[in-house]
Amino acid sequence: MIVTVTLNAALDVTYRIDQVHWNGVNRVQDLHRRAGGKGVNVARVLAALGHDVLVTGLAGGPTGRAVELDLTASALPHALTPIGGDSRTTLAVTGPSGTALFNEPGPRVTREELVRFLHGFAGALTGAAAVVISGSLPRGVPADFYATLAAHAADRGIPALVDADGEALRRASAGRPAIVKPNLEELARAFPADALGPESQAELMRKAGAAAVVVSLGHDGLLAVTAEGTWRARMPYRVAGNPTGAGDAFVAGLAMGVVEGMPWPERLRLAAALGAAAVAMPVAGEIDHGTFQAVHRQINVS
Repeated sequence: MIVTVTLNAALDVTYRIDQVHWNGVNRVQDLHRRAGGKGVNVARVLAALGHDVLVTGLAGGPTGRAVELDLTASALPHALTPIGGDSRTTLAVTGPSGTALFNEPGPRVTREELVRFLHGFAGALTGAAAVVISGSLPRGVPADFYATLAAHAADRGIPALVDADGEALRRASAGRPAIVKPNLEELARAFPADALGPESQAELMRKAGAAAVVVSLGHDGLLAVTAEGTWRARMPYRVAGNPTGAGDAFVAGLAMGVVEGMPWPERLRLAAALGAAAVAMPVAGEIDHGTFQAVHRQINVS
């Protein structure tokens, strides 16, 4: 079983339109409304690929209830800790010119609610093969909380994968995660005053405690700095579509590689192909299997 953590769970709303008129009326051609947040999206991909998952995190209010109902309807096992605040909604507006994201900050979480979550998290680790900790932190959650969760897993011999941003990313390595997965923009925000390149920045994070750092380069593939060496995966071509959720599918591939004991080249090829397959789908948490098969065999890892 792979446990995912989504502290800032959301109800994801996706509008598909032909053109945006910022000062007029817009007609929505297609609408999707479903439970989201990065850890939820990771769980969807893993479940679609046949892995047992457990979605953990925080949820509250009417929006949180809608999130739980959708998880149940999607047959995704979950154990969300209830909170007093209302969970957030995210909006993605996608059209021919690209996708615009509108992410609410999320509810304020109390110390008592975090303590309850930690108690449930400890129970969820029983029988877990890996833990994926990802997404933004809601207000009231300390920046080192992801490091704390990763350390709890590491103390029990369970590999943790962390996908975070900002201060949470900077501090994540202290929890000894198996993999930290930033993209280029997140890496730059974590080291705003440094003139180092991404490989050197990733090596700094690894020396701080992470076993490996895998940097998503978007359409250019990925960079992995590991104890076994540095790897680069290059995409054969650019897949057009909605990039929302591509990073989550990428993380799902890394998690699969960890629990299945794949060597790094195979692990990175799987992750990169799943990311591309997610771009080809209109909503986060889904993959296009035809795109996956076509891209996977052509990805070069060196």
